[in-house]
Amino acid sequence: MPLPDFLRELLTTPGPSGHEAEAAAAFRRAGEAFGEVSSDALGSSLVRVKGTGEGPTLALVGHIDEIGLAVTHIDDKGFLFFRGLGGWLPEVLPAQRVEVITRDGRLPGVIGKKRGPFKKDKDEKLELKDLFVDIGARDGDDARSRVRVGDGAVLAGEPVELPNERVASRSFDNRIGCYVALEAARRVSEAGGVPGDVVAVAAVGEEVGDFAGSRTTAYAVRPDVAIAIDVTNAKDVPGAELEESGDNPLAGGPVLSRGAPLSAAVFDLLYETAEQQQIACTVEVVRGRTHTDADAYHLSRAGIPTGLVSIPTRYIHTPTELLSLEDVENAVKLLVAFAGRIASASFGA
Repeated sequence: MPLPDFLRELLTTPGPSGHEAEAAAAFRRAGEAFGEVSSDALGSSLVRVKGTGEGPTLALVGHIDEIGLAVTHIDDKGFLFFRGLGGWLPEVLPAQRVEVITRDGRLPGVIGKKRGPFKKDKDEKLELKDLFVDIGARDGDDARSRVRVGDGAVLAGEPVELPNERVASRSFDNRIGCYVALEAARRVSEAGGVPGDVVAVAAVGEEVGDFAGSRTTAYAVRPDVAIAIDVTNAKDVPGAELEESGDNPLAGGPVLSRGAPLSAAVFDLLYETAEQQQIACTVEVVRGRTHTDADAYHLSRAGIPTGLVSIPTRYIHTPTELLSLEDVENAVKLLVAFAGRIASASFGA
């Protein structure tokens, strides 16, 4: 399957933590074709497909923010210094192209390195403070007329479609979760609905660790069941430790997480649904925090039975996150089928 147009739009629309507005708007526009669209004061977005009866409400939750950069200083020569929004590996940043998100639109630039990019000492540890963005400014005044301290930035680049339905891009973490949530909701709507509401959520603020959007949308949606959708490390690369949490290869299907703090009943129904629908999947063991929106949803309100479905992805938090579109499609199919089964399931203690 080719890269879907809407997914391409999500991947190429800048939206680092704190600057998600443009990407969130793209999510809402796509949802207007089939659902009730709304947003909240923090910038999270909801697309609700109304149920056909009084069944339970299901929240499908992705986070719309991506890792990025924040401009922290502009020197008198016009160079922009920055710190990370989310967890960066500094070694992947030198010589990358960027887009700075300014009040006048996107501004291109490149990342440079102090002391020259080709003279790194063997014992030198690269840090973000060693890097800067060059926008081609004449001087500091020119740069400050274009960029403000606090402006966000993302790495630039188009998705690359590879053989075997594999694609490399920035921001699969976690535009893919938002895509899967919205596409599953769209297909539920197209099929005539299920007994309860299905709500696709594009939450803000996940990458900076406070799960702001998932905390507030859990109260706005008031779901009976929630599924967080995110990426997880594919284990089919050199040096992967399969003993740590399980074997989750590309094209092995969506990954179902099992263990505290996730609902055992939700996991069981996801797994049984995959078996019933003959959808390949793998299992990942969690032993505490999942580091996804599931961590906020399961503790919200009086507690929400929560599951986690992930897309196996190589090179997470780099400009070349790589996944299989086959896994994406199977995740959508699984969640559509799951939505149709929860009305007859029990998620109590």
